[in-house]
Amino acid sequence: MNKIKPKFILSKSKVLEQYQKLVPFADQISYSSKTNPLVTKILEKETKCFFSIHFVNELKHVQDKSRIVFLAQAWDEEEIKSLLDQQIHHFIVDNESDLDILLNYLSSNEIKQKVTLFLRIKLKENTLRTEKYFVFGMSSKIINSKIEQISMNKNIKNKIAQLGVHFHRKTQNMSEWNLQYEIEQMLSSLSLRNLNLINIGGGLPSVYANTNAKVLPGIFNKITELKQWLNDQEIKLVIEPGRFIAAPAGKLVTRIVGIHQQNIVVNASVYNSDMDALIVPVKLLVEGEFSQAEEKENETILPFVVKGITPCSMDLFRYRVYLKNPQIGQELVFLNAGAYGFSTNFCDLDTLEMELIE
Repeated sequence: MNKIKPKFILSKSKVLEQYQKLVPFADQISYSSKTNPLVTKILEKETKCFFSIHFVNELKHVQDKSRIVFLAQAWDEEEIKSLLDQQIHHFIVDNESDLDILLNYLSSNEIKQKVTLFLRIKLKENTLRTEKYFVFGMSSKIINSKIEQISMNKNIKNKIAQLGVHFHRKTQNMSEWNLQYEIEQMLSSLSLRNLNLINIGGGLPSVYANTNAKVLPGIFNKITELKQWLNDQEIKLVIEPGRFIAAPAGKLVTRIVGIHQQNIVVNASVYNSDMDALIVPVKLLVEGEFSQAEEKENETILPFVVKGITPCSMDLFRYRVYLKNPQIGQELVFLNAGAYGFSTNFCDLDTLEMELIE
């Protein structure tokens, strides 16, 4: 019984349902492919979605390269030429060095199709004080200056079909969504007049055991207000979801292989299925779990630690989950597990299968 392997299950219908939820809120959607490349394949076939690609190794997941939005990182003219030759014409640039390389290339080379260029602006996040995160983007002063320079330089402007600004709110950061106010503070009126697109990135949260789903309507109200404000200025709103689409579409199916006291051991590890638990950290919901209030009303419901199969003390799926009479051999299913299910080679763990269902 213990030899039955853990696996992910990804629902195609749920992927498309989550995508359709976002359609009214943006003029263009660009799925962040790094979140789950299998979702990329579904969306490319079934929707008109674009795909945000962060690394050349990811290009293989998209057949129609014209739908790729490529995020530059320490590139050179050879890489730019290669991307353009593959019909990739949408770029996001987050620093002056990479921007100068692109603008020099556009100035000195004939290109067959105009590019769409997003300049990534550095967005202040008041919750980031740990020195754990690199802050991408250029300052608002630099962005405003670069927009003016590009708009006035006919040698470059006639090779850029659309000019936009990009920023990204860290995923699961639910408290800082006053986007219109921030944009008005960062971009001059002249810059806004010269823009065609504003990409607010991703950051749309999903529901986990340690997050508050009640904030979602408020976030979407803010995005609706922003879209209307931008459209009134003839600027299109782009969103770049990853987790919001991928997470609810996936389940992680494990099996209980051990129980001692109120500790459950499953036949998977956060190191080969749920690195989010360590990195973000978000904790996956368990199918059929009870609330603490229900535990107080029913003495057969008890709090359990759910740990992974490795000897690492950080290999914890949940520190406390309320369950009723779990048994060895029983399935334990984690919900909203479709995002960032990447693995490590810690303890030579197996890479888990991802089964696609309709």
